[in-house]
Amino acid sequence: MRQKHIVIDARIRRASTGRPVDRLLEYLPALDGENRYTILLEPGDDWKSPSRKFKTVACKYRQFSFNPLQQIAYSWQLYRLRPDLVHFTLTCQQPLFYFGRQITMTHDLTMLKYTRAGRLPEWLHKIRMLGYRLLLWQSHKKAAKILVPTEYVRDAVNKYHLFTARKVVVTLEASEPPLPGRAEKPEYAPDEFILYVGSAFPHKNLDRLIEAFEILKEHHPNLKLVLVGKMEYHAKQLRRWAKKRLYAQDIIFTGFVPDGELKWLYTNAKAYVFPSLSEGFGLPGLEAMVHGCPVVSSNATSLPEVHGDAAVYFDPEDIADMAEKINQVLAATPKARQELIEKGKRQAAKFSWRHMAEQTVAVYRELLT
Repeated sequence: MRQKHIVIDARIRRASTGRPVDRLLEYLPALDGENRYTILLEPGDDWKSPSRKFKTVACKYRQFSFNPLQQIAYSWQLYRLRPDLVHFTLTCQQPLFYFGRQITMTHDLTMLKYTRAGRLPEWLHKIRMLGYRLLLWQSHKKAAKILVPTEYVRDAVNKYHLFTARKVVVTLEASEPPLPGRAEKPEYAPDEFILYVGSAFPHKNLDRLIEAFEILKEHHPNLKLVLVGKMEYHAKQLRRWAKKRLYAQDIIFTGFVPDGELKWLYTNAKAYVFPSLSEGFGLPGLEAMVHGCPVVSSNATSLPEVHGDAAVYFDPEDIADMAEKINQVLAATPKARQELIEKGKRQAAKFSWRHMAEQTVAVYRELLT
């Protein structure tokens, strides 16, 4: 049988949402010795594979661009590679003018409901979202298979685009092992704190978390709230708003932190709180679990599916309920707290990046046989 050529668009690899493709590339050489691969990377990305069957090619075109010249040029680059299959690792990467055999990864549909205009004028934001919906439709329409990280996302995609019903395949994501190396206590480290790690996009619901924190302060006067994440536009907006709140001095925006400090925060937090309104998978909760941090989670979208019985759940739109459930963990007996920690470790162990890669390779083989 002729060796097949698979192209993987891995330009998202180094972004915060790029971990699934990064782990796929890590396991692929051991899982597929039959086919050859071309990996498309951002210029400057120096990723290398140990296998000779993998080559890398720089792809200079912007992701999610509506520029017709960019769309045509990227399509032409793909055609020139003459692939048997192209794997787009993020929805809407695929150019409008490429019609070869392809699969796509749709992590969630959060943008359809929760994206705000931000710095754009409202009219321009509406036009941008129309463009996003067009790219989403064409990516699902042209894809032979659509990979999603949870059953929740599968159902959401099938309801949004009815024609996808027989195309969607669940390839569960996973957590990393505990961060390597020694935990390093940050200079700002409080004695008693709850923790959030991630972006500050509107759907992350951090404004309600801050309001719930204010309720908790009535019974836990020494409690601090530590928010870890890159200080991009939304985080800066949130920080400006938080500075006007009653307990502003007890809310710590850390920005990016090195692994040693993050490990210390996970292992010393009284609880990790995940207040999100919408998630495709919910990886940060599993990361907290592998570090032995009790998780208090939103009950929205995919989170109960991923966290199972290893989290205490709240309604993310009910600030009082959020505060009550966080307090339940803060006030738990040592035995009850340890039971929740052990449940978390067992739950995180159910997921495997290797298994995700095996499921992906199975899709390749199905389509190329």
